[in-house]
Amino acid sequence: MPREPGPSVRLKLTLSYTGFLLLAGGVLLVAIGVFLVRQNWLQTNEQGAWRATPGTSFVRGFAPTAAAVMGFLLIFGLVGGWFLAGRMLAPLDRITRATRTAAAGSLSHRIQLPGRQDEFRELADAFDAMLTRLEAHVDEQRRFAGNASHELRTPLAISKSLLDVARADPTRDTGELIDRLTTVNTRAIDLTEALLLMSRAEQRSFTPQDVDLSLMAEDATESLLPLAEKQRVALETRGDIAPTTGSPALLLQLAVNLVHNAIVHNVPSGGTVRVTTQVRPGRVALVVENTGERITPEQAATLTEPFRRGTERIHADQVGSGLGLAIVKTIVQAHDGTLTLTPRPSGGLRVTVELPAAAL
Repeated sequence: MPREPGPSVRLKLTLSYTGFLLLAGGVLLVAIGVFLVRQNWLQTNEQGAWRATPGTSFVRGFAPTAAAVMGFLLIFGLVGGWFLAGRMLAPLDRITRATRTAAAGSLSHRIQLPGRQDEFRELADAFDAMLTRLEAHVDEQRRFAGNASHELRTPLAISKSLLDVARADPTRDTGELIDRLTTVNTRAIDLTEALLLMSRAEQRSFTPQDVDLSLMAEDATESLLPLAEKQRVALETRGDIAPTTGSPALLLQLAVNLVHNAIVHNVPSGGTVRVTTQVRPGRVALVVENTGERITPEQAATLTEPFRRGTERIHADQVGSGLGLAIVKTIVQAHDGTLTLTPRPSGGLRVTVELPAAAL
């Protein structure tokens, strides 16, 4: 918000240092003057030479010296205070310059303040960490926007090509054209709905309710049972009642995405998907693991990025939108949970979702 110009912090610190130094010097001089006057008065009384103002002449002689000392303290306080304030505020100036650089759009700059740990170093380190997270988030959003634009452009380009072919060949079978357009349009709709779901989860635009995670897992496996039978994948569900709080619709979508991902990213036939719910201290967990080809930890770490489909381990007819695990990650973050992807030694993947347990 707009503010009126005011004195700098360095000037304020300088005046504060100078004022304190003058106050301390003044008190010291007054104390010395009182002490010397008293000593002079005692000596005068002992000698029997009574005067009405025994310390007046002494005070007149001491006053110029005191004034000279106070003048020296004023100059010394201003110069020394300005120098010390500058030294003390130098890290803050460096942080301010880095903040302005970041505000101008350069997120790669880091303060990297040298020296031992203190309040300024803690502030600089926290700012550097914030810039690192912000830069990673911006890069992720840029990749996401680029990938989303590409994914949305693909079905539109295919639709245009099909319509151009139909316009050039009026005798072409319209039934085949309609079927292909329907497939392409369905893919575009699914992708758009997935993007909207991610946006809704990120905004946390839901009212938390009591949810049993085990019921979400059962509903997901029941709805995907026909797909599992088609893929010849065995579904196994077991576990405990897992009460948590959140959006029932989003948590159901989370379970559906995990089970669907485990089914389609499986061995061609004879695979297995195990869905388990667990109760842990202060947490509830949903664990979905499946058989499949072996995955490296590096590959597993990238699977939650948008449009990372892991094409080397999926079937051509089950490509999907590439947002399944990305949506899961967004939903988990919206519910203050954690998502862990662990490759299985024998092949496949184990996905563990932990959410805060509901207060009983």
